[in-house]
Amino acid sequence: MPTPTKGPRLGGGPAHERLMLANLAAALFEHKRITTTVTKAKRLKPYAERLVTFAKRGDLASRRRVLGLISNKGVVHELFTDIAQAVENRDGGYTRITKIGNRKGDNAPMAVIELVLEPVSAKQAVVAEATTAAKRDADKKEAAAAAPVAEEEAAETEAAPEAEAAETEAAATEEVPAAEEAASEEAAEKPAAEEKDAK
Repeated sequence: MPTPTKGPRLGGGPAHERLMLANLAAALFEHKRITTTVTKAKRLKPYAERLVTFAKRGDLASRRRVLGLISNKGVVHELFTDIAQAVENRDGGYTRITKIGNRKGDNAPMAVIELVLEPVSAKQAVVAEATTAAKRDADKKEAAAAAPVAEEEAAETEAAPEAEAAETEAAATEEVPAAEEAASEEAAEKPAAEEKDAK
């Protein structure tokens, strides 16, 4: 926010200036554009943009902070719902000042200050769309590259249990004949031992 000017503040004291800017901001948010002097418009611009930034946050603390400055609840509701939604893709520059010449009575320079509610320029929208498309394609390529690796790992994990099962079957078949051979050897040794005992 710019440094406040020194000396007289828009023809009154600081409290009067605060109230004047709050009323100008409420009128701006209600009517979307107002005509005022160039000096008041330049002083209103950072004030109004700060309130729009609070509205873009959208939380309760921001709403209460804005309600402390602008007492009209209807205007604050419109600011937080309509205006904040219209400028959510804009990073700043929510207001525009256009000089319209001098006032007829006292020759004061006049200006129109208005909210910039149109969407961000087409060029920026195209760039944003291209960026998201490129990111989406990169994600797809990463997923496609990861898919064959995942399939190979799955095939390896499937092959590993099959190999283990084959090894256990082979070991079991080896154990069975070995057990049978041991049993047959014991049977052969028993008659031999009985013959020795008989002698």
